[in-house]
Amino acid sequence: MRENQTLPIPRLSLWLTHGGMLAEQVMRAFWPFYSILMALLAALMLGLQDLVRIETVWISAAVGLIALIATAILGIRRFHLPTRAEALVRLDETLSGRPIQALMDDQAIGAMDADSVALWQAHQARMADRASKADPVKPDLRLASRDPYALRYAALLALVVAGLFGSFWRIGSVADMTPGTAQAGQGPTWEGWVEPPRYTGLPTLYLADQTDPTLTVPKGSRITLRFYGEIGAHSLTETTTPLGTEAATEAEQDFVADRSGQLRIEGPAGRDWALDILADTKPQIEVAGAAEAEAGGQMKLPFAASDDYGIISGTARIELNLPAVNREFGLATEPEPREIITVELPMPITGDRTDFTEDLIEDFSQHPWAHLPVKITLLAVDAADQESVAEPYLADLPARRFFDPLAAAVAEQRRDLLWSRDNSLRVAQLLRAVSHLPEDLFRSDTAYLRLRVILRRLETFDRHGALNLKQQEEIAQALWDLAVLIEDGTLADALERMRRAQERLTEAMQNGASDEEIAELMQELREATQDYMRQLQRLAQENGEDGQNQQGQNGETLQMTQDDLQRMMDRIQELMEQGRMAEAQQALEEFQQMMENMRVTQGQGQGGQSEGQQAMEGLAETLREQQGLSDQAFRDLQEQFNPGAQSGESQGNEGSSGGLGRGQSHEGQGGQGQGQDQAGAGQQGQGSLADRQQALRDELGRQEQSLPGGGTPEGDAARDALGRAGRAMDEAEDALRSDDLAEAIDRQSEAMEALREGMRSLGEAMAQNQQNQPGQGTEAGDMQANNRDPLGRAPGSAGSISTDDNLLQGEDVYRRARELLDEIRRRTGEQDRPQIELEYLKRLLERF
Repeated sequence: MRENQTLPIPRLSLWLTHGGMLAEQVMRAFWPFYSILMALLAALMLGLQDLVRIETVWISAAVGLIALIATAILGIRRFHLPTRAEALVRLDETLSGRPIQALMDDQAIGAMDADSVALWQAHQARMADRASKADPVKPDLRLASRDPYALRYAALLALVVAGLFGSFWRIGSVADMTPGTAQAGQGPTWEGWVEPPRYTGLPTLYLADQTDPTLTVPKGSRITLRFYGEIGAHSLTETTTPLGTEAATEAEQDFVADRSGQLRIEGPAGRDWALDILADTKPQIEVAGAAEAEAGGQMKLPFAASDDYGIISGTARIELNLPAVNREFGLATEPEPREIITVELPMPITGDRTDFTEDLIEDFSQHPWAHLPVKITLLAVDAADQESVAEPYLADLPARRFFDPLAAAVAEQRRDLLWSRDNSLRVAQLLRAVSHLPEDLFRSDTAYLRLRVILRRLETFDRHGALNLKQQEEIAQALWDLAVLIEDGTLADALERMRRAQERLTEAMQNGASDEEIAELMQELREATQDYMRQLQRLAQENGEDGQNQQGQNGETLQMTQDDLQRMMDRIQELMEQGRMAEAQQALEEFQQMMENMRVTQGQGQGGQSEGQQAMEGLAETLREQQGLSDQAFRDLQEQFNPGAQSGESQGNEGSSGGLGRGQSHEGQGGQGQGQDQAGAGQQGQGSLADRQQALRDELGRQEQSLPGGGTPEGDAARDALGRAGRAMDEAEDALRSDDLAEAIDRQSEAMEALREGMRSLGEAMAQNQQNQPGQGTEAGDMQANNRDPLGRAPGSAGSISTDDNLLQGEDVYRRARELLDEIRRRTGEQDRPQIELEYLKRLLERF
């Protein structure tokens, strides 16, 4: 190839291609050199040389210098300066037909033939035109084959970090490590810092910038000074430490200021300050209100605390105020010694702890000192480990109260037994007297039998003089459970499950649980709330209540429906999914307070349930029972293929119901109870599952006979679906008795699907029945009767055409607003709508 021939190639393309080839050679030859150079610069800029001994610094410097020289020599040997010819070849390789090579070629034959010459010149012209359009070739700067571990990128990252968090001027500190001349060349100077204790949150002060002759710093601040230049040119004198410092000339000074005094730097650039040490005050804490018992029996004690820099922790010590105790009846005996109650005080999770008010909420209902005079002492600790003790607060220890006379008597005897084991004989005598004529006293045979069992055990222990501490606590716990059973019946268990679900949900919100965990806990809360509502309704029916609204302390109605509760829980879950944990926590607390203080009724403000609602709930319960049986059958099928792998898990999930699959017991109707009793005899056998399946089939048959909506298409469809479900249950029972678990699971799935279809049809029948109720009338008639406008709104006051009603009452206003805005936008995009309507929709969008 002839390089001196003038070619019609763009010079810029040739130069850029040549420069790219040069960059390739530099990168490939010198990448180890600049990688080591970047790593050394990063270490120096980060000041790593100030953290190790001087010998280590110079050894590392020598090794780094040798590495730089070696890689530079190796790079020079590998480096090849690309020529213009090589650039032309690189450029020609990217063009079709190699036009540059063609332009440099000569005609070998036919030079004397005019036609051949003309053809050659035409070919040369085409190649020249193609070469004149050549674009620069991009260089290949990839070094993965030469640097497989990407060491160059690691060095570059270290240099970037050093540039962000380090300083280029720190490289000069290496010169300070040279003995003699380097330090002397800088001249005598100094620098210093005042670092307050970390808990104060105050910034570090640079002494050279402090122009005020008096410095006010917290007690315990660390003062650091560094002297540069000739040793002895500067000296330190201070009186802020117990021993003080007089004319100290060491290159580095470090001390903690504990008292006010003078700080003087003597020398060419000397300065002096008067240090005013600000002492850390002790925290303050006090009781801010009366101790009260909440609805569930928990003690609520408000307290206020403050400190100049913030309180770290606090405790409450509760001890019996024995002189104030009314020593009558069971309390006349000398009490057994008990440890002082110590509980941690709640601290604000977020925000300022310098001045706050919180509530101590603890449940002492089962403690022997419940309702007895106690002395409560609050203690606070700040970040400086200073303690402050409040004045003792005297009060009766708030706890749960029993309003049923029999429950209150049992709780009192439990307290006497815990007061002293010497009261065991007296407690046994009183319990025997109470249970002498149980007919008109005990509303539940279970409570009476449990009392008799407790009484026999207590008399046996007392007869043999063997009532030890463990037995005392065991009997006391049994008496407490009996008192709760008498007071609330099974309502206490449902309330406790609901409280536990609320507490777990609260803890999950505070600890940042995932969306899946939040959803699982919300489902647990929904199920526990439904169980609690069923127990309230049962108690209301037993007490003869007609479902009327209960009145609160202020006269307001304390009644909610299931739909209201579902909307509240949906709102709580939506707030948590949106990350608005503070609002969700507040809504959960309001929900908990409502559930503990309100009577919850079903329906739309009516006293009881309709026949259709009862049937719907019964079918829902049957569906849950069928799901539990299917889950148990699936676990047994897994056990057949992998023996022992599922046993522990299934036992942990079954609970008392024998494998309902949800970890809870469901109280069925009719045959369901029989199925559960049979399941208790042999939870793991196939006969048990088959018997429970048969009981569930019998219960479905009973529900099918009392199903409402007969004669309507929807009602007939519901009956057909339940019939299919019953046949599938029969086939599942036969499969279980034949030990064919796979077939049983398939038939159970068909039964559940048929049950769901039946419930849907029943719901449609109920809706159709409500529309056909007498007195409903037409929509226009209803509006006229109620004096409503065509949109169903009541007129506003003073003759206004607006409405005074809250149209979004009971709904999520934020979600409803979003839905309305989306609907307006959708309708605006439909251009076939009337022009006047489109203009109205656009005005709405502009306004909102």
